[in-house]
Amino acid sequence: MVRDPSREEDPPSVDDVLDALADDAARRIVTALTEPKTASDLSEECDIPLSTTYRKLEKLTDASLLRESTDIRRDGQHTTRYSVSFDAVTVSLDGEGDADGEADEARELTVEFSRPERTRDERLADLWSELREET
Repeated sequence: MVRDPSREEDPPSVDDVLDALADDAARRIVTALTEPKTASDLSEECDIPLSTTYRKLEKLTDASLLRESTDIRRDGQHTTRYSVSFDAVTVSLDGEGDADGEADEARELTVEFSRPERTRDERLADLWSELREET
């Protein structure tokens, strides 16, 4: 399954994003993704067991921090690669406090992403993936 957070309709919860980024191993994975890499590549580079790497990749992808793509190969041995799906993540506190400085019940944390523009190759890969799903 290919997951692209920039195309999701429902943004992740603030809890999911903060929980994913609070994890040291997950942060090492994000910083190691200077280019798309496989779980095996990341496991080796970050010195994290492969099973743990898969769990962290799932958590980061669910939080819309990573994009998952599949390299289609003729031999049928498709490869999943992961890449960072954001330029910046901003967590904000919305709402206002009371006149005496106390927190108002309407205040809540929100999360916003600044996402890189998709390349032509990425858009073409998306098109092929959608076509494959329909056939």
